[in-house]
Amino acid sequence: MHVDAYLIPAVDGVAYGLLLAIAAAGLTVAFGAGGVLNLAHGTLIAAGGYVAAATSSGTWPSLAAAVALAAGVGAAGGGVLAAATAALRGRGHLDQALLTFGVALIGADLLTTAYGSDTLRPRLPEVLEATVRVAGHRYPVDRLAVLGVAVAVVAGGYVVLHRTHAGRLIRATVDDRAMVAGIGVNPRLVDAAVLVAAGALAGLAGALTTPILGVGPHTADTALLLSLIIVVCGGLGSVPGALAAALAVGVVQTVGVTSFPAVAPYLLIGAMAVVLLARRTSLPTGASA
Repeated sequence: MHVDAYLIPAVDGVAYGLLLAIAAAGLTVAFGAGGVLNLAHGTLIAAGGYVAAATSSGTWPSLAAAVALAAGVGAAGGGVLAAATAALRGRGHLDQALLTFGVALIGADLLTTAYGSDTLRPRLPEVLEATVRVAGHRYPVDRLAVLGVAVAVVAGGYVVLHRTHAGRLIRATVDDRAMVAGIGVNPRLVDAAVLVAAGALAGLAGALTTPILGVGPHTADTALLLSLIIVVCGGLGSVPGALAAALAVGVVQTVGVTSFPAVAPYLLIGAMAVVLLARRTSLPTGASA
């Protein structure tokens, strides 16, 4: 197969990987900075997707409202989880996992009841449903638009976390909660703000992926599974690691389905196993993964 045949799948993979990076960033920020293992993360992504699909009606104002509402619903869900898990802090992540998993089951059932069992997609403005020529290939405009938005969100998230006062406060809370409390800032408020922001990222990820992949009853489970794979392979709490892992997952998924369909279902799991084994063997003696 000519190298040019891999171009469009590779572009799709990068775009998909950046969307997964936004989705996984909410999970890794909630765990690494907020200290909460949130297994309801996929449900927040699905909720954002459903809201976007129901709100966007083919006009630019409705599309903007869909994205804003999706992020708002995710943020509200993050706030609810922050309140629900506040009493569990210090009791270990197993309790958090059990609580958030229960929330995920209830939330997924409520979403299916409200929106039905069909896969939904939002109506987009006409210009986004056209195609353009990229390196001699026709490529959907909506995917290029989503790619641009995803790059902007990832870059903006990095700037906020590493170049702003809020980002420094979050990182300081992770490193030394007592010191943050000593300067007059309640670490619990920082934790809650992080979970709200993580929920907003999840809702935004749902809104961005819905035009391409749609949203349905299995969206929450798939989103959570891929986010967990990305977070584990990229390193718990590591945003740059999650970005690298998300891009790898996106490329493996899209190129694998296009070029190696017979083994595509196994490529991602195989690649994950290789990464985890390589990390394990590279650790110093006595170190823990």
